[in-house]
Amino acid sequence: MKHLLISLCAFSFILFCNSIVAQEKVKDKEDKTKLKDKNADIKVKDKDDKFKVKDGANKKVKIKKTNEAQQTMKGMNTSSLPYTATYSSSFAIGDAKHSKMILELWKDWDDNAFDRHDYFADTARMILPDGHVIKGKAAILEGAKKERGGFTSATSTLDAWIPLKSLDKNEDWVAIWGREEDVLPDGKNQKRELHEIWRINKDGKVDYMEQWAATPADSSGN
Repeated sequence: MKHLLISLCAFSFILFCNSIVAQEKVKDKEDKTKLKDKNADIKVKDKDDKFKVKDGANKKVKIKKTNEAQQTMKGMNTSSLPYTATYSSSFAIGDAKHSKMILELWKDWDDNAFDRHDYFADTARMILPDGHVIKGKAAILEGAKKERGGFTSATSTLDAWIPLKSLDKNEDWVAIWGREEDVLPDGKNQKRELHEIWRINKDGKVDYMEQWAATPADSSGN
């Protein structure tokens, strides 16, 4: 009788467990989390300072998190958000060297030295605030030199920049905020507030940039 009761209890426990983990398996032990979703065919591992993501298309992403801004996918519930991102809503801190690239491109603009770095892919595409699209490395550099040549000087001030990694798209980006003050040949000044997003491809080249610009607010408060 004792053995029978033990067997019944064990069988009941197995049925209970199977009903809980029918489609999704989650293990959380101290600082380590594993997630497996059979329906989406996605596996996620979050341990210490690293992410590992693998989907059914054999795409693998490994991200090393920084101590200053450790990112986590634990507890992420995008279904409760009022909007769905058309591109991605799953980002982690990216590679700092990509930020350095974009800052150097800003400095090249200030110094009117566009031949100093070779950071654009041949197929790069740039979208300007007025909606104008420039396609190709040669056209981008030609347009930049022409535009910058119309200024006596250009001085940029950076508010912030951040390298980003889209986990589900496996793409690298840099977002940057700043302002530019240009001096025209007649001595007049023009100022612009700028926000830009830059995408870096697998070859370490910029293949996409989009820029937004605005007139700075009146510092006097009027």
